[in-house]
Amino acid sequence: MMEQATMEIPIAGTVSTTVVPVPAVHNPRARKLRSAVWKDFTKEHRADGNCVAICNHCKKQLTATSRSGTTHLRNHLAICNTTSTRRAGKRRKLIVRRILQNKTSTDGRPGDGHASGEDHDNDSTHFDQELSRQDLARMIVQHGYRFSIVDDLGFQRFVKNLQPQFSMVSYEVVRADSMAIYESERLKLQDVLLKTPCRVSISVDMWRSSAQMDYLCLTCHYIDHASDEWKLRKKILNFVHVEEHFTANQIANLIVEKLQEWGIDRKLAAIVLDNCTSADIVATELIRVMQPRRLLLLNGNLFHVRSCAHILNQTVEESLEQTSDIINRVREMIQNVKFSQERLQKFLGIAKLLQIDQKLLVLDSPNNWPSTFLMFDSACYYHDVLLRLAEQEAHYAAFLTPKEWADVKALTEILDALNNTMEKFPVENPTANLYFNDMCEIHVLLNTWRNSPSPLVAQVAGRMLKKFEGYWDLTRPVMAFASILDPRYKMKSIEYFFQLIYGNDQFTAKATIEAIKQTFTSLCNEYEHSANSLKNPAAVFYSGNSGSCMSSVYNNGNDSKTFSRITLSDARRGLDQYIQESSSGQSLKSDLDMYLEEAVYRQKEGNQDNFDILGWWKSFAAKYPVLSQMARDILAIPVSIIPLDSEARMLNEYLSTMDPSTVEGLVCAQDWLRADIDVANSDGHADDKVPHGDEIIVAPNS
Repeated sequence: MMEQATMEIPIAGTVSTTVVPVPAVHNPRARKLRSAVWKDFTKEHRADGNCVAICNHCKKQLTATSRSGTTHLRNHLAICNTTSTRRAGKRRKLIVRRILQNKTSTDGRPGDGHASGEDHDNDSTHFDQELSRQDLARMIVQHGYRFSIVDDLGFQRFVKNLQPQFSMVSYEVVRADSMAIYESERLKLQDVLLKTPCRVSISVDMWRSSAQMDYLCLTCHYIDHASDEWKLRKKILNFVHVEEHFTANQIANLIVEKLQEWGIDRKLAAIVLDNCTSADIVATELIRVMQPRRLLLLNGNLFHVRSCAHILNQTVEESLEQTSDIINRVREMIQNVKFSQERLQKFLGIAKLLQIDQKLLVLDSPNNWPSTFLMFDSACYYHDVLLRLAEQEAHYAAFLTPKEWADVKALTEILDALNNTMEKFPVENPTANLYFNDMCEIHVLLNTWRNSPSPLVAQVAGRMLKKFEGYWDLTRPVMAFASILDPRYKMKSIEYFFQLIYGNDQFTAKATIEAIKQTFTSLCNEYEHSANSLKNPAAVFYSGNSGSCMSSVYNNGNDSKTFSRITLSDARRGLDQYIQESSSGQSLKSDLDMYLEEAVYRQKEGNQDNFDILGWWKSFAAKYPVLSQMARDILAIPVSIIPLDSEARMLNEYLSTMDPSTVEGLVCAQDWLRADIDVANSDGHADDKVPHGDEIIVAPNS
């Protein structure tokens, strides 16, 4: 219930407001005035039989009937600014505000006092030291504040003014309370993960503190369908200290150990190891450990994947190494313009003369190809200006030759296309289907650039294509499956792009398309078999071997039912089994057959990127039970996330001074409590772009 707005209730009508003393008459049924608000009001009876409440400070008269309650009286005290109340005005408003807030139950639901107008002030003014302690620890964890904030005199004074009864806790106490929050939230999350009926995917990142200690961050990605909507969730599970000399096998064993502790080692879909040491060796060891227990999909062929952003980053960074000469030439030219005051003035004068709008002349950061693209792009933008400047300073060798300019422009076109794709990736809660088309387009472009008349472009594109295909082959099946599960495309995107990618080699194109479809069908069969094996054994009311549609015994687990205990529902199950057995020779269409035969989903006019694929599958879960289960598992695989670079994966100075167990507790608990901030933001109470304190981890909320 919304908090009542501050207002005064005037005495209605034109009757004189003069209070006429009325002889006191004893009324045994009259209610005792128990509210603390009556310390500031006097209740009087009017001649017309009504009652008024007279403010003891400003003498204003307000209604005081049994139905009017006391809320309007408290609201009046909050705005009463007479001489007698001005001195304690701030404290009085605080008390009034606390009275109103305490009428809200601890779970956030409004109490009955606001709705009924009844008076419960004596109960609501009780101060709870323990609850306030928990709130303080929760605030510190949630916003990444220092434990030592409790020792700051300014903070202590602030809290004392808010609540004089609160006894400030020590550094050690607030640390212990914070760890208790971590343990409590850990149990809640574990319960959620254990009850989640779908598979989960894992991403692994290596972090480092300023003290040069290494940490392994284990993050879980899954579809939460506890509410009315299916939501993609991302939760940090562990933030574990690892020794610098840890081998890939030790890292793999540590991952398995943590997954077993959470109870999710038997329900893994895939793992992303983009920012993990020796990723390929770790993945191989994980498959070796898990595959004998038949825990992985398609014998582990879908287990290890890479994110799209990682694929593009690795493809470009490794391929640009052979263009270091031209990159250095552009970098040197821009440095000599930006850091020479005389040359910079000439540059700006020429730009003004040519009526070219000012744009930042970018100098790149080494080993950061998007910044190299921005440097090339700004150089091309000022091409004419730089040519004029080169003519004026013909003696200076830092400016590019015409051939070098041609190479820079060609490389800029390549980097522009790749950068545009990269800029699409930062999407909140990305599902795995989002970027299959974009990655296929990059594949087509690389094939085209490989045949460029420019030797440098052809050489760079050829190297990029080789790197791209090496990384892409590992992730392509998962992304192709996610595209099939997108009702807007189904098999259409795969058929269209693979014919473009393989060009004249249509035999290979068709073989690849068919291989993907067959593998997807095999995965469907795995899910269908798993779904059937998880069901309770059907009632054997009908026995095909006995030649009778009635059986004297009904088996269900270890229980048995005699013929006299068979119910109508048992008979119906027997009918279902009879239909299934007698129709076994007939052709029955599977989920996949029906799904692919139907036309693709045509979204109404609007932004195609706003399509809610999880909402679509939730709506059609009853129609496609097997495919919907697959969709929950495949679409949650984090192939669309943005991997953090090494600079972003650095703990701040505050956390770097703490012991590993405290670091894990704070990092994980802050991530788990982030949902509270997200709810507040969705209600319009906060701005996502505004930092909330000294954030422990600066990472995308995906």
